Amino acid sequence: MAGPPGRPSDFLFRPLRKPEEYRHAEELEREALGPEAALAVPAPLLRSLQDQGGLVLGAFADIYVAGVAVASLGWDGTTLFQQVHLAAVRPEYQNHRLGPRLLAYLRDEVLRLGLGEARWSFDPLHHPSASLSVRRLGARPDRYLANYFGDLAGADRPHEESDRLHVRWALADPEVERRLAGPPPDASAERTRVERSSAVLETEAAESGLRVPTAVGEPSGASASVEIPFDLQTVRTHEAASVRRWRHAVRDAFRAAFDVGYAVDDFAVVPIEHERRAFYLLRPAPSPGAAPDPPPS
Repeated sequence: MAGPPGRPSDFLFRPLRKPEEYRHAEELEREALGPEAALAVPAPLLRSLQDQGGLVLGAFADIYVAGVAVASLGWDGTTLFQQVHLAAVRPEYQNHRLGPRLLAYLRDEVLRLGLGEARWSFDPLHHPSASLSVRRLGARPDRYLANYFGDLAGADRPHEESDRLHVRWALADPEVERRLAGPPPDASAERTRVERSSAVLETEAAESGLRVPTAVGEPSGASASVEIPFDLQTVRTHEAASVRRWRHAVRDAFRAAFDVGYAVDDFAVVPIEHERRAFYLLRPAPSPGAAPDPPPS
């Protein structure tokens, strides 16, 4: 396979077509997934998904596959949707905002098929995934899936459980359209909301300087927050014993919030006392048929 071209002026977005493109996409998946490469979709299945109502979409730099999004048709008994298995970008292109553009293209293709929703899941401790899914795209978490894939641990992450946060992306929702088209969120407003939110999960700085969870409670008031590590890989490297602690604390926090009717409506990374910290933001879910209140400011 030829190496990547120089800095592209732009990318071409289209479905994969040729056998070698599917092989290159599988290579890209394994490279991007790293320790979770077992979740990669093999090339023959990619081709089958493309031909049976799914979507295997590429972002191309010249003829080089720089990113890929993979989805298949899903049915929950009432709604037909596209279940997104993964969206992956080669490391050398991750500073080109290619992930959001690739998923915006997937949105266009799902709408073209006459469907109104896409769904997927991601590691709730991985702040870039949460920022992209919830903050940038406007997908809304609806379920917490404990140890969903079982043990995916490798030598660098022994006994680590594979929790996932499941989200639904209402593609024609005006809020989704606003987030896709609008300017970046106001950092000052995000910080104000975090400061005014009740903390479902409380944390403190450990001796290493990294934050660790200390207590889990219940949400209260008009806005609540669930903190996660700002950099999960740094925690794995320098405070490995706390990864399981984080995993179970966040799991308990989401269960507590969902059980009393709170829903995630945003995600923010904010500086607090010279420290960057990451938070899911929640508010009480509106009653069926009621118009939702605007987020607290």
